Amino acid sequence: MSKAAAPNIELASADPSIAQEMARWLSHLGAERRLSPKTLEAYGRDLRQCLDFLCTHWGERVTLERFAALEATDVRAFMAMRRADDIAGRSLMRALAGLRSFGRFLEREGKGKVGALSAIRAPKVAKSLPKPLPMASAKRLTDADERAGEERETWILVRDAAVMALLYGSGLRISEALGLKRREVPRPGEGDVLVVTGKGNKTRMVPVLQNVLALIDEYVAMCPHALPPEGPIFVGARGGPLSPRIIQLAMERLRGALGLPDSATPHALRHSFATHLLSCGGDLRAIQELLGHSSLSTTQVYTGIDSERLLEVYASAHPRR
Repeated sequence: MSKAAAPNIELASADPSIAQEMARWLSHLGAERRLSPKTLEAYGRDLRQCLDFLCTHWGERVTLERFAALEATDVRAFMAMRRADDIAGRSLMRALAGLRSFGRFLEREGKGKVGALSAIRAPKVAKSLPKPLPMASAKRLTDADERAGEERETWILVRDAAVMALLYGSGLRISEALGLKRREVPRPGEGDVLVVTGKGNKTRMVPVLQNVLALIDEYVAMCPHALPPEGPIFVGARGGPLSPRIIQLAMERLRGALGLPDSATPHALRHSFATHLLSCGGDLRAIQELLGHSSLSTTQVYTGIDSERLLEVYASAHPRR
């Protein structure tokens, strides 16, 4: 266990020994586990809230010995208090994960075993359905003329439109679109398939529409920077790799211009691709392959969006109707 210096932490609800171990724990997570600053901040906040609750719950400041003797009923009471504050299930899961991590840290340091934390089941998190865009709105997002009034160079507007056209036209993740090399994208009329590298470094073949290739070709012709075959086809304003954040910001501007909800994100174009294919009679297995999902259950989330279409197919095609 690393003994890196830890920041000083003061806790009104807990003994200084707890504060010291908390600081060492967060330092360990940052230095050795390399957790992000935001995750560390959230874990620290969750533990503080738990200690504040326990101090009130027990009527005394929390010591290491008392924390190690934590009972399942104490943890459940804390979780119930957080849920009463309308905290989402995902945040409760994170809080429990952080408390368990702190408990394991104390055990490794020989400061007691907090067995009650492992006895608590993680709260269930309802799967949220993707929010696809209407077909007409998705198409407008791929039209560079929709942003003609912005004070940006024309090639940048065409570039952004080309990226969004790929997300919607081929169902790509934004990382997959921005990871394409120039040599991997055919010229219009010279091919209709892309080989995409997705999650887990897995490759898959996806079709690409000729009008999307034409838009990409227009961007390439206008781009003022060199685009070598082995380099990325989409580049930033200065010629370096294009950041996903730039496309996200472009989508935010278009949301306002087109009156779209906050759920209209670059990833929503991928959801729209799958949902619109399904609504037009696309096969779920084929859509799974196009999206690069390793499990059909991941793709099946789209059936919740277009259940009306599925019921129509069932009613018209079932042999016992």
